[in-house]
Amino acid sequence: MTDLALDDLRVVEMGQLLAGPFCGQLLGDFGAEVIKLEPPGAGDPMRAWGREKPHGRSLWWPILARNKKSVTLNLRDPRGQDLARRLIAESDVLIENFRPGTLERWGLSPERLWELNPGLIITRVTGYGQDGPYSPRAGFGSIGEAMGGIRYVTGDPGSPPARAGISLGDELAGTFAALGTLVALHAKGRTGRGQIVDSALYEAVLALMESLIPEWDIAGYQRERTGSVLPNVAPSNVYPTKDGPILIAANQDSVFRRLAELMDRPELADDPRYATHGARGANADELDGLIGEWTAVRPSAALLESLHAAGIPAGLTYRAADMLADPHFKAREAIIRLAHPEFGDFPMQNVFPRLSGTPGSARWVGPELGQHNTEVYRGLLSLTAEVLDGLTADGVV
Repeated sequence: MTDLALDDLRVVEMGQLLAGPFCGQLLGDFGAEVIKLEPPGAGDPMRAWGREKPHGRSLWWPILARNKKSVTLNLRDPRGQDLARRLIAESDVLIENFRPGTLERWGLSPERLWELNPGLIITRVTGYGQDGPYSPRAGFGSIGEAMGGIRYVTGDPGSPPARAGISLGDELAGTFAALGTLVALHAKGRTGRGQIVDSALYEAVLALMESLIPEWDIAGYQRERTGSVLPNVAPSNVYPTKDGPILIAANQDSVFRRLAELMDRPELADDPRYATHGARGANADELDGLIGEWTAVRPSAALLESLHAAGIPAGLTYRAADMLADPHFKAREAIIRLAHPEFGDFPMQNVFPRLSGTPGSARWVGPELGQHNTEVYRGLLSLTAEVLDGLTADGVV
C-alpha cells in the first residue's frame, strides 16, 4: 500500500463544531494521526448537527470526523490539562478554535507548550484572529462570511444578501488553517522551531474576494449582487431548454466563436457588439436573450452533447442524486462508501486533491465518543488501568 504523505504526524485536535475540525479532517485525510479531544459525556456538538438524523445520528459527523481518534478529556479540570500537556508533548500539531485566551487560562499557552515541545505547530482558528479589537468576540462562519464580503455580493440584486447553502466561512478558515499548518511544518524542517498559525474566519473569506477592494478604493466601483452572472463577463449564464436549465460559459473569444457557429450564427462573432470580451460584457443582456431563444427549443441532453463536442463549457446544476448517478464521479471515485456501524455503506466525498504518488484516503467514519481512550491513555501515555478508571469515574476523561 502507498504510504500516506502525513502518516508521520500526530495532531491533537481541541476544536469543536466546524472550522477547527475541518482542518483536522484535511490533515487526517492525508494520513496524520488526529487525536480529537472531546468533553466527557457530551462530545463535540457536531455529533448532533445536521437536518436529517436517521436513528438519531448525525450524517455530518461521519464525514467531518473521519480518520480521527476520539478521546474524552475535561480541559477545565487541572488533571485534564495535565494530560493534555503530556499528549501535546508527544505531538507535532495542536489545532484549537476556542476564543483567544482560552488556552492561556487552562495553562496551555504557546509559551508553556513550547517549553515541553519546541517544534510544536499551534494552529488557532477563530472568528477574528488572535489580536485586534474584535478578537474577544464570538465568531461563527455566517458572521465571518458577512464581514469578509462574500455575503453582500451573493444572491439576486433585488433580494437581501444570501448564503451559499453550506458553511463556507468555517470550511474556508479550516482549509487555510491546514495550508498554514503545512507551511509551518515546512519551515520547522529548516528552523526546528514551531510557530502559531492564526486563521481567522473573516480573513479566509476575504482572501477569496478577488479585486473587490481595489475596485472600490481605486476605481470607485462597488460590487453588488448580480444573481447568476458576473458583471461584464458574457456569455456565462443559466439558459432555458425544453426540459430544464443548463449553464453555458462561452465568454472567451475563441469559445464564443465556436458557440456562434454551433448556433448557425457565425456572424455574431464578428459583430462589433459581441466580437470582444468587453463588448460582450457591455451587451450581456441582449446576447443572453439571443442564446436563450436558441436553447429554449432544444432538449437539454442533446444540446449539452453538441456543446461538449464543440468544446464549449456547459453543464447541469447537480444535486446529490445527479452526483451519485454520474459516470464521471464514478470513474474518478469522487464519492466513496465506508462501513458505518448503523448505516452500513456510508457515502461521502473522497479526499481531494488527488496525489499521484501519495494519495490521501478516507479510512474510517467518525468514531464513537471516547472510542480510543484506552489506546491513547494506556498506550501512548502509559497510564495504568487503575489510574484511567479513577480519572473516568471523576469525569476527567
